[in-house]
Amino acid sequence: MRSQQCSCLRSRVIEFLIQSAHLLEVSPIVKYSALSLFADRFYPALARIRDGKGTENWLLHPMRESNLQLFGLISIWVSSKVHDTPSLCVKNLKPLADKFIKEQHFTTRDLLEAEITFLQVIEFGIGVTNIAFIFVEELLSQLKVVSRVGEHVKVEACMDIMDLLYEKEETSVLYRSPHSLAASILVASYLITVPQQKWEFPVLPWGKISYT
Repeated sequence: MRSQQCSCLRSRVIEFLIQSAHLLEVSPIVKYSALSLFADRFYPALARIRDGKGTENWLLHPMRESNLQLFGLISIWVSSKVHDTPSLCVKNLKPLADKFIKEQHFTTRDLLEAEITFLQVIEFGIGVTNIAFIFVEELLSQLKVVSRVGEHVKVEACMDIMDLLYEKEETSVLYRSPHSLAASILVASYLITVPQQKWEFPVLPWGKISYT
């Protein structure tokens, strides 16, 4: 039962993160870097926090849904600092937190403290060059080079699939490698969006050969 509750909570927070990224109008690379920071690094690290081996502060104990939503916003903020010039600032995040985080009110100081805590939990590992979205873009570019049918595959379709996988936790459960995840997303998008009569080459073997 607890596992199901944790899964539902994670799904709601991921959905909140995705919606927040849309409302903040961040670029796709910022959005998916934030998802990677939160879903692939921060959230799994909370297990050691629960075991008493992590940083002790009020943002982590107890771990409420509102706190997780705050950390979702922080992941977008950190990602924006990596990719954007100028980056998002507290003035961008605070109104969003006030409007959509209903369970608790967070001050500007809380957001600043949450950023430090977030970075401590992920052990300051903010490298985001090895994420699925980057490999999806690379594979899509390669597909367009080897076949005209690649023009029918839209990156938006790939992003819709990736969002769904993050919400359902399939990114971490089914695929450990961002290369394999990217290839699978592209193949799924290809099969869904390209009319069968336009298929020009065996895309499944191509995806397997490219990233095995």
